[in-house]
Amino acid sequence: MKVVVIGGTGLIGSKVVSKLNEHGHEAVAASPNTGVNTVTGEGLADVLKGASVVVDVSNSPSFDDDAVMEFFRASTTNLLAAEAAAGVTHHVALSVVGTDRLQQSGYFQAKQVQEDMIRDSGVPFSIVHATQFFEFAKTLADSATSGDTVSVAPIKIQPIFSGDVAAAVGRTAVGTPVNGIVEVAGPDTFTLEDFIRQGLAAHNDPRTVVTDPKGLYWGAALKESDLLPGPDAQLGETHFADWSSKQ
Repeated sequence: MKVVVIGGTGLIGSKVVSKLNEHGHEAVAASPNTGVNTVTGEGLADVLKGASVVVDVSNSPSFDDDAVMEFFRASTTNLLAAEAAAGVTHHVALSVVGTDRLQQSGYFQAKQVQEDMIRDSGVPFSIVHATQFFEFAKTLADSATSGDTVSVAPIKIQPIFSGDVAAAVGRTAVGTPVNGIVEVAGPDTFTLEDFIRQGLAAHNDPRTVVTDPKGLYWGAALKESDLLPGPDAQLGETHFADWSSKQ
């Protein structure tokens, strides 16, 4: 089975390509540095020849509200059109747990548009909703830092190792399209404050982490459980404490 992985040279995509190839599939990494640009359409027709499945784990290079919306609109439009022309029978996209609850954020508005376009395309699909990755604890901290203090919203989070996300995406890609959402999350639940504090401690980062009742998450005000998956979520095997001890 030929599987084209859009964003296949990034954190998740490179792992998806490796896992699929290990299991005997023909996984092809597609990204601007391999000559495939979904925003312009460059290289799409060639890379999709003979492909049964497309996995889209790409992300916008800019998180400015207008730029991220333009990225996902243009990229998804071009990708779905090229898939229809090539006879692709399964579109898999990586998105985020709680996207529909995070619509105060321009980024998640764009992700919702991406998901809606996929649903309306007529191509059989599966959307993998993942929780926040372990690797992004510092990025979250940076987005909420003032001076030496990190102020975060009083919410819960169930973060997941990127390798477990890639495994779930790979399983989904070679399975039957669900024409809906598959949720994946880590095995442990934390407050956002504790997750970031432990993530910074693993890197000997001395910043102080506090809870701010008015704190936002990527521009969105959240209820305590808005970032948590539902009861049917697939759980990764890797615990944050085990992962962070090796950093």
